[in-house]
Amino acid sequence: MTEKITPRKIMRKFGVYMLMIFIACCMALCYQIFIFENSFAPAGINGIATMIQYKFSFSVAYMSLIINIPLCILAFVFLEKDFAARTTVFALTFSVALLLLQFKVIDLSFLSYKTGNGTSTILAPIASGVINGLIYGTAIRLNGCTGGTDIVAALIHKKWPEQNMLWIIFAINTAVAITSYFVYDFKVEPVVLCIIYSFLTSQVSDSILRGSRQRVKFEIVTTEAEAISNEIMTKLRHSVTVVPAMGMFSGQEMEMLICVVQKHQVVEMERIIAAHPTAFAYSTFTNETLGNYEKIRYNVFDKFKKEQP
Repeated sequence: MTEKITPRKIMRKFGVYMLMIFIACCMALCYQIFIFENSFAPAGINGIATMIQYKFSFSVAYMSLIINIPLCILAFVFLEKDFAARTTVFALTFSVALLLLQFKVIDLSFLSYKTGNGTSTILAPIASGVINGLIYGTAIRLNGCTGGTDIVAALIHKKWPEQNMLWIIFAINTAVAITSYFVYDFKVEPVVLCIIYSFLTSQVSDSILRGSRQRVKFEIVTTEAEAISNEIMTKLRHSVTVVPAMGMFSGQEMEMLICVVQKHQVVEMERIIAAHPTAFAYSTFTNETLGNYEKIRYNVFDKFKKEQP
């Protein structure tokens, strides 16, 4: 059974591709402003391309096309078609935008951050690491990627799902950092800048991926399950799951409440628990929540609140 195509779905897909094009242009701009001008290699395959450009004056844009076109073809063959299409759009846009900037068809050299005037070199990998981390995270959230290393990791994971992709990416980035010492005139500074860039990119993209989905799960063992549940549902508007429990030390029958709340609701949840001294609770972060609990209409909780004495 084929999925029905509606104008709304077409517009949503169009919006996704336009956003992929926009962030690809932003990455090209980031490379031109911060990376090329400060003689260090970023992470991944683009880091290798950057070192080739520095040593042989062969543009990163061309190298990106040479690397990504066969990888994108493999992605279409072995991976999800939407993922492959969005990744291809990103990779092609990045290369075209970078060519336009490098050949000064669009001259934005006045924005370039150069360190010859005494400013700190370390600001370049900090700025580019944060910006590209946002771009990486956004691309993945849109069910795509930025090409290069990410496609290689996805293909390896498809073939050997037991392999840890983090170690593969880490190995590539380590090789780039070490090689940059020899490429950039046997200087330690490019190695340090590459490490800073890689770390910030990883941290920021990880925050983008987890930030909007991360929740806090509370598990509360208590003999006042109904009272605490009522407070959670009326004040926080979250439902509660009750599981029978028993204290093994005392042998007393109790109940355990399980509730997932937003991060900004943690303080209010702690106040509710603190008002019941006999309750024992602990919390953990969850990277993602699935299901439709967030789609429950607020009037359900309003009705529940009105029914309370």
